[in-house]
Amino acid sequence: MPRCLVRGSIIKDFVRPGQTISSTELVKRLGGKGANQSVAIARAGGVVDFVGAIGSDGVGVRDDLKNAGVNVDQTRLVEESTGRAIIQVNAAGENSIILFKGANYASITPPPIHPDTTYMVFQNEVPLASTIEFLTLATASNIATVFNPSPMPTPDELRSFPFDKLTWLVVNEGEVSELCEALDVAVKTEGRDLVEDARKLVLGLAGRLPSTNIICTLGADGVLAKFRVSDDCVHLPAAKLQGPPLDTTGAGDCFTGYMVAGLMQLEEHGASEHIAVLQRAIQAAGMCVERAGAASSIPLSAEVESRLRGVPE
Repeated sequence: MPRCLVRGSIIKDFVRPGQTISSTELVKRLGGKGANQSVAIARAGGVVDFVGAIGSDGVGVRDDLKNAGVNVDQTRLVEESTGRAIIQVNAAGENSIILFKGANYASITPPPIHPDTTYMVFQNEVPLASTIEFLTLATASNIATVFNPSPMPTPDELRSFPFDKLTWLVVNEGEVSELCEALDVAVKTEGRDLVEDARKLVLGLAGRLPSTNIICTLGADGVLAKFRVSDDCVHLPAAKLQGPPLDTTGAGDCFTGYMVAGLMQLEEHGASEHIAVLQRAIQAAGMCVERAGAASSIPLSAEVESRLRGVPE
């Protein structure tokens, strides 16, 4: 059965719903982009190995990850404290995040790669040098790669990054703009239509990265997909919510994880198959927004399938 290796971060989320100054509640949860995406892959039906690091204070979040169906055999225990995030969620479900790197920046030697591994997934909450090391290993092993550069690397780091080793690049509208600027991709945008501006940016970036599939998430405006075999972008609308947005914290990670799990299960890799995978990932992310939390808000595969079929919950 196909497997995915996620080289990423695991943190304790300290979530503070309410106003910016005074908070109505404080909740501690499993988080970190690597952990969140791993949980999403597992809940979407994929087999996933997580490679990361925790301190002695992080055994609980490692157990949470294991209980979510993620293989944590390669999660290292190091001297540094487990990474932390303080997340402020306002009444509209929007968030702001302060990160403490902690153990996520510990040195990790790549473990033996399971022979069934077909995908590797990366974010930017671990050292970029480690990401590139694993990325190079994946390319040499003919393993497909997915990179979500969040938080965004510096312009100098972006200019030296081996994008030619990427199969899939997942960004949001702000990140695609930063990438174009860092890579000297000249794109003129009007500032009146988010989707059209993002389309221009994605197409411009695709000209610079011709071997990479580019996915650009636009929140409530859906997703743009530029497949390397196509000359244009496909725009897919956002999912229709069944209630107000409660928390957007883990939505992007949920989308990426569901996308990867869907790609892992494909026998044919054409545009129509990729679009179906993205539509399922969009639905999962929409359901994630309806719930509070990051990893804890990611829906199960059966829940997503029921929503797609219009079955009442």
